[in-house]
Amino acid sequence: MANLLDGRVVAMTGAGRGIGRATALLAASEGARVVVNDPGVNPDGSGHDDGPAAQVVAEIKDAGGEATANFADVSSMEGGESVIQTALDAYGKLDGLINFAAILRDRMVFNMTEEEWDDVIRIDLKGHFTTTKPAAVLFRQQRYGRIINYSSVSGLQGNSGQANYGAAKAGVAGLTRVSARDLGRYGVTVNAIAPGAATRLTATVPDSARQIRQQRGMSSGGGRAAETQRQAAQASGMRGPEMVAPMTVYLLLDEAWNINGKIFSVAGGQVGLLNEIYPPLRQIYKDGMWTLDELRRQVPTQLMAGIPNPAPPPDELEVPGRS
Repeated sequence: MANLLDGRVVAMTGAGRGIGRATALLAASEGARVVVNDPGVNPDGSGHDDGPAAQVVAEIKDAGGEATANFADVSSMEGGESVIQTALDAYGKLDGLINFAAILRDRMVFNMTEEEWDDVIRIDLKGHFTTTKPAAVLFRQQRYGRIINYSSVSGLQGNSGQANYGAAKAGVAGLTRVSARDLGRYGVTVNAIAPGAATRLTATVPDSARQIRQQRGMSSGGGRAAETQRQAAQASGMRGPEMVAPMTVYLLLDEAWNINGKIFSVAGGQVGLLNEIYPPLRQIYKDGMWTLDELRRQVPTQLMAGIPNPAPPPDELEVPGRS
């Protein structure tokens, strides 16, 4: 290895398993000192186990690296702040933060409970803020820092049965773009990755949900773009979480100083820069306010012509307005 992160300290949430573990091992092999946060919960957020984080720390140390475990639940400000403080206590500094922590509690929106919604939003979205806030304070003061968030095509394009998870991950994308603008002037970059990999979380997706997504041209990772990624990755036999780690670590490097506010899709050997929400894909314009009659004519023939419905009703269903 080239020790590309020699002297750097990086804190990672949810790094006891999957992509987080793979990234922690790779960063450590490049010389980074790593804070491995993971409370060791089940995919649905239940339980607690110090084992995963402790095991990753042991692996890093066995390979000659430096690492410290943190077992906090980052869904609270206290937990998120403790991750940052662990880095300062152990190594006296912090240079990078990667937010992997996430859970799944999939259910169709008409069956989803308030608890299922709140739990996922609390961990998958708020859990990004609770670490980003204290890291941002520090990075602003030191005029340097790297923050890498983990979004998902479920939030960027949509997956059936994941209203809570998709909303959280769309929120992560927004948090990333806004934080990048807040912090860029201080020499801090904030980017996100929407991964495609076989992990404990993807293994929990019910067969019924997979079937629905396949029928709609999607995949368990979400969306046609993700399906293209998956096909390429599967064809090459590259679906392991370790395949996502290199791009994540790359964004930590000094040479990535001018990459900011971007979202990348990473699946197998494919790395993609995702489209910005603006400028609009297509637009219609007039000098003045549109009337309903004008919109009835122009929206279907101009604005939405050729744009597919990602989840159209079946042909046999009588739909008012469909001719």
